[in-house]
Amino acid sequence: MTTSNASFVDVIPKPFIALITIAFAILTVFSILDFGVLGIFVEATKNTATLQIFVDLILCALFIIVWLRHDTRRTGRSFPLWAIITLAVGAFGPLLYLLTRKS
Repeated sequence: MTTSNASFVDVIPKPFIALITIAFAILTVFSILDFGVLGIFVEATKNTATLQIFVDLILCALFIIVWLRHDTRRTGRSFPLWAIITLAVGAFGPLLYLLTRKS
């Protein structure tokens, strides 16, 4: 692999990404059990502090989708698929993308 084709994500160990994905999945399950899927959004918009964090996360997701666009072009993967997955399941989309990405 040449340096010009390398991406910063090529140095992230897959076991580390898997660990983050598992930990996030556990947190997600507990959140859904406590509040329900829609309840998470109700809590996120309860006051200006939680709304600010929620909007911040949406902006971060949009930046990740832009990165996905560039990376899928570079690696020959389907951008629409990964964009839809990211929009549907949030951070699980990019995490699964990284887990299945070939360096």
